[in-house]
Amino acid sequence: MITPGETGRKDLVVLVADKNMEYALRGLLEDRTPALGIRQLTYDIYSHPRHDPGCLNEAHEYLGGLLHQYRHALVLFDKEGCGQEHQNAQMLEKEVNSRLSGSGWDEYAAVIVLDPELEVWVWSESPHVAQCLGWAGNEPSLGEWLVSEGWLPEGEHKPPRPKEALEAALRESRRPRSSAIYQYLARRVSLAGHTERAFVCLVKTLQRWFGT
Repeated sequence: MITPGETGRKDLVVLVADKNMEYALRGLLEDRTPALGIRQLTYDIYSHPRHDPGCLNEAHEYLGGLLHQYRHALVLFDKEGCGQEHQNAQMLEKEVNSRLSGSGWDEYAAVIVLDPELEVWVWSESPHVAQCLGWAGNEPSLGEWLVSEGWLPEGEHKPPRPKEALEAALRESRRPRSSAIYQYLARRVSLAGHTERAFVCLVKTLQRWFGT
């Protein structure tokens, strides 16, 4: 990591719901800064012990004491499993942002809710996905298998239940689930043309704060 600047504060603290999300963010922030259009950062990433509900309800408490250690704060969690699945993602973001602002972060914090969950970022047409999930060179292909097993509707690009589809694909290929999968894909899959709302929001936020 780069030494913090003259103020003694690091650029960014990230609060996430679990280790999978932590590893995905590390893959992006460590290896993909040119693709993200941002400079190298000084940062720390923490996983909330109470996962998605903890990020939703307690992010302001967790991060409130870190105001003088970081320039910006970012909170990421899944809508699925947060306990407020009936709300849309943008409303949940506004709710958490409001509490963060009240704790002193004001416009220096941002909240991103993944709908339904992190695994929506996994599924792309990149060959790295099949390779990472143990499907490289397999017949049928990973995409064909997802369709035949009902995980992927015809004509769609992402399974509507991305987490369950990922777990099923790993079981079929007899590959263990690991947080390293998320870091591997974050480091290798092209970011060009990625249109998923939460990912676009993440990139725009990072570029606004740290753009080159």
